[in-house]
Amino acid sequence: MEIKHWAATDVGRKRSHNEDNFLIDKNLNLFVVADGMGGHASGEVASAIAVHTIRDVVFAERDLLTRYTDFDATAQMELCTLLEYAVHHASAQIFRKAQQEPEKRGMGTTVVALLIIGQRGFIAYVGDSRIYLSRNGVIYPLTEDHSLMNELIRSGKVRADEFAVSPYANFKNAMTRAVGVYEHVEVDILDFEILPGDAFLLCSDGLYDYLEDPEITSNLALANIEDIPGRFIDLANSRGGKDNVTALVVQVSHDESSATRAAQLHFTVETLRRIPLMDQLSYQQLVKIMNIARMQQFRVGEVVCREGSAGGDLYAVLDGAITLSRGGMPMSTLNAGECFGETDLIAGELARATAIADKPGKLLKIDRKDILEVLRRDASLASKLLWNLARELGKRLEDAQMSLSKAGGEDRTMVVDIDEATDAPEAIEESTNPRAVVVIPKLTKAEPELVEEIEEFEDVLDEPV
Repeated sequence: MEIKHWAATDVGRKRSHNEDNFLIDKNLNLFVVADGMGGHASGEVASAIAVHTIRDVVFAERDLLTRYTDFDATAQMELCTLLEYAVHHASAQIFRKAQQEPEKRGMGTTVVALLIIGQRGFIAYVGDSRIYLSRNGVIYPLTEDHSLMNELIRSGKVRADEFAVSPYANFKNAMTRAVGVYEHVEVDILDFEILPGDAFLLCSDGLYDYLEDPEITSNLALANIEDIPGRFIDLANSRGGKDNVTALVVQVSHDESSATRAAQLHFTVETLRRIPLMDQLSYQQLVKIMNIARMQQFRVGEVVCREGSAGGDLYAVLDGAITLSRGGMPMSTLNAGECFGETDLIAGELARATAIADKPGKLLKIDRKDILEVLRRDASLASKLLWNLARELGKRLEDAQMSLSKAGGEDRTMVVDIDEATDAPEAIEESTNPRAVVVIPKLTKAEPELVEEIEEFEDVLDEPV
């Protein structure tokens, strides 16, 4: 794939000097943008140290790039580790410089770095500079801001459209991570598939604060790449130019055959978004899930997994229909956008149900060991998935209890008045109570499968996670 690139930076309309820096190494296919901070030219020093240190570290380990082959998981992990180390080393270098020169203490910088090799892209980032991917007319953010504003919005303390009038408005530019302020820094890493026709924008906040997604798409699609960074800078300056502005553009040569693959990836992402277990995951987190998932096609009547066999894996139905059964008894039919194996994921390494295809289609299979490793490395992703898992299991437990209570066509529930029960446990009666009640199904031997399922769900929910 041919890769074209161009970049520009500008002081903006309000600042007296430019603390942004960028670096392009066409031999390494390495692209870096850094937005410095610290005042008295310290920010410019920090961002310059960052971009050059990252390049030097990658260049020193360039043998990893020459040995790289696509679809080699070990090689991908090595390159992710290399980029992470490069940013760590940059942070240590900036911190030591500040310790040696007291007037520069506290200086730091954001960093976004993109390394393209083969059919794979590798990203490392810290701070609130960004990387956007334009693919098949859709804009995907490949980074998440490490800023106080973003953390407050993500935690639900304030809505994005209300931040400007919230008590936190004065802290809009406050960052939760920066390179060089401390010797060590937490670095976020992402690797993903590169397709012909992909285009990237690496930029500082002085640019994206003024842009809408359609403007990014339309400008990145321009044929003359040398004009694109300047057009972005002109847009920012014409709308205020309150900060330094940097735009670095990368275009991958177009190939007509890539449209099908791009549509397939988009469909997979949107299907994953609809799965309750993946609720509220960012695009970056969905990419991490896709990286460990394997596409699997199935025919009518094909057994996807069998009860009691080695498993413990998670499955997401992308197309077609799957029927789950236990002990030979059908339990449910799943269609596109639904998943199964959640309890297997936590409770053990054996499949608890048999899955047979009713309609031809395809699914994503995620090995238990792989998803547990991702959760171990990414605390934010782990908390979201575990919360969604608990919520989904709770809902299924409730549904199973209601089904059990209605089995046999008669009302078979015990209604417990909490106030009375706490004083007199024997005062449990079959009645209807309009207040403070708990409805408990009467379990009988007539429904052993339902009883077993409820007990298994309760065991999972009781386990520490």
